[in-house]
This record gives sequence, C-alpha cells and structure tokens, in this order.
Amino acid sequence: MSPLSIHASQPSPELFELPWELPLQDWPQETVAALPKGISRHVVRFVHLADHLVAVKETTEELARREYDLLKSLGRLEAPAVEPVAIVSDRRSAEGESLPPALVTRHLKFSLPYRAVFSHTLRPETATRLVDAMALLLVKLHLEGFYWGDVSLSNTLFRRDAGAFAAYLVDAETGALHPGGLSSGQRESDLEIARVNVAGELLDLHAGARLDPDIDAVEMAGSIVESYRSLWEALTSQETFDRSERWRIRERIDKLNTLGFDIEELSMASDESGTTLSIQPKVVDSGHHQRRLIRLTGIDAGENQARELLNDLDSYRATFYPDQAVDEEMLAHEWLTRVFEPVVRAIPRDLRTKLEPAEVFYQLLHHRARLSRAQDRDVSLAEALSVYIDDVLVHRRDEATVMGPPTGAITPPHPTGELNWRDLV
Repeated sequence: MSPLSIHASQPSPELFELPWELPLQDWPQETVAALPKGISRHVVRFVHLADHLVAVKETTEELARREYDLLKSLGRLEAPAVEPVAIVSDRRSAEGESLPPALVTRHLKFSLPYRAVFSHTLRPETATRLVDAMALLLVKLHLEGFYWGDVSLSNTLFRRDAGAFAAYLVDAETGALHPGGLSSGQRESDLEIARVNVAGELLDLHAGARLDPDIDAVEMAGSIVESYRSLWEALTSQETFDRSERWRIRERIDKLNTLGFDIEELSMASDESGTTLSIQPKVVDSGHHQRRLIRLTGIDAGENQARELLNDLDSYRATFYPDQAVDEEMLAHEWLTRVFEPVVRAIPRDLRTKLEPAEVFYQLLHHRARLSRAQDRDVSLAEALSVYIDDVLVHRRDEATVMGPPTGAITPPHPTGELNWRDLV
C-alpha cells in the first residue's frame, strides 16, 4: 500500500488510525458517530477524533484543496463557518485501487442540519427564524467578500440561540473569496441561488408533511431575499443629513446595535457646501471594544459601555473632523479632555457614588438621544447632562455602597465640581 498523504492544520496523529483503505460508505459502525446529516452530493461520515468529532467528506483533490483553503481564510476572518482539519489524499484500498481524497472538518458542537432541527412539522414562526438566520449568515459572508455560489439550507448548520437560530456555512467548495468585496451582480447571484434552493428544500419538507400547510414555500424562500436586503441596507447604506442633526448618527448606530452588529468606525464626508454630513458604517463583531477603549483613553469599562463610548468618539470625529485624516490617539485624547472628563467633573459631589463614571456617561448618551428625538433637534450634551442629573441621577441609590467602592476612577474630582460648558459639544 502506498503511503497515505495527510495535510493537517494541526498535528492529529489520530487521523492515521482511521480506515482510509475503505470507501467512506463502508466504514464500520464502531468508527462512525451516529449524528444527523444533511443532504449532500458527497458521501459524508462523522467520526470521533481524539476528544472531538469531525466530518469526513469524500471529494476530489482539487475541490478538497479549494474548500480547505477557503475555510481557513474564513476562519481568519472569524466568519461563521466550520473549521477545516485536514486533507487526506493518496488513498488506496487493500487491493491497490485508488480511493477519493477526503476533506476533514471539525464538527460544530450543538449544531444540526435543518432536517434534524425540524424533525416534526415546521411551524410558521420557526420557519421565519430559520430564514432570518440564513439571511444574516449571507450578509456576514458577503461583508467579508465571500461569494458562496451554492446557498442552501442543506449547506448550512444551525444552532439554537435564545429562541432564534444562528447559522453557519458548512460547505464552501463552490465559493470564492474576493478581498476587494463583492459586486452587486455577485451578491444578486447568491440571492437568486438562495431563493431557488430554499424554495425547493421547503417544498420537499411540505411533500413529507413536515411543513405547516399554511406556509407558502415559495413566499418563505422569497422572504430570505427581503430579510437580506433589509439587513444589507441597514449595515452598508450611506446616509446624508444636516450638521444640525448630529443625533441621527447616534440613531443610526443604535439601529445597527439592535440588529446585533457593532461599529468599529464610521466613514464620514461632508458635501461641498460644508452643511451636510454623509456617514457609512464599518461593521465588526463584538469583543474588542474594551481593549480599544482602554488603549485609546485608559478608561476601563464594560463591553457595552466601551462600545457606547467609542461610538460617541466616532460621532465627535464626524462632527469636527469630517474630511480630515486625524490621528486616532490624538483624537481620543481630545475627546477625553473636552467631552468625557468635563462630564465626570460636572457631577455634584454628593451624587458621585451613584454610578461609576463610564456608566454615567453611557446613560447620559442615551438620555441625550431620547431628548433629541423627542424635541426633533440636536440637544447639546451640556443641556442633556443638566436634565439627566435632575431627572435621573438624583433618584438612583448609591451603588458604591451597595457594590463596593468604584474601581479605577477616570479623573481626580474637580476642586469645585463645576463644568466649563464651552468644553462640551
């Protein structure tokens, strides 16, 4: 028997112990894990490998290499996709006959193919959540410049997620990664493929009496396109408004946060007259805001607080430096000394134990946004702070006495506790 060739992302000597000399469909039951499988054009088996499960798929050498490389690239981008483990080639049977190469991927824990998720009748509200998860997955992949080419429920794994579903790409052999981003035609092609494939899969469920009779499979498949367009518009569209409506920057950010996305930065530009601003968000996954905030400002805040403070920093840049390339650290220092610290110093001494500085600022930003929307104008931070202190902060109990002393004050208290209102915007 010729030597087996295994190209693995990590050392996995256990791979050599699998019965590669047998066609995948003939692997013994003691080797194969009894997990539900989706529909695939290839033979697929789940097997135990050390302390985890892997999926093994027979394919061609070219497709195995292509999909392995694509999944590695998607992993580096932290895109929602399965993790590649190895490519196994030069397989031969005991009689010396050539066997197809195999792609090995790590099984996504707690995930199921759509047919296993809906082992009984698929209800309308469940189908809607499924389609929304598919739309969100496609948006995330397109934002990374990934063209799928075979969008379908069968090529997706689902995890239950607090009443909804999270979707993950599981088959990338038809895909292509474009670092410069996708064209409208490429995105529309994926959408049409999704519409046709999902409609067929739902009709198949209907034929097997596993789809609620009130669900229109074609209409439901079309809703994935509608959901995708709504998400894409919210995440990538450029919005133009007057400089006096700065509160709309906050409103746009809040909308994106509600959709489950965070903002790393905003791309902003003013028109020739200098009276309007155009904003376009850059969307990133969560988890980095605390590190970025403490690096730029020294403020040690919770993740949600950090996100809000950084969003305000971006709004500050949109207001004062819309057309200029400003050093991020210098901008952060200016925002810290002109906006954040004056707010902290303006809190009366007898109220400073109510909340930690970062939480006060976080609540103030939301209070200001509510006032701006209610009054349909851009309420200044100084004005909002006065209302917030009188209407909100004075009625809160002292958290310092309930939870212990504040950890890490941002700035020393101002001797008078007074605020230079000219420092606020």
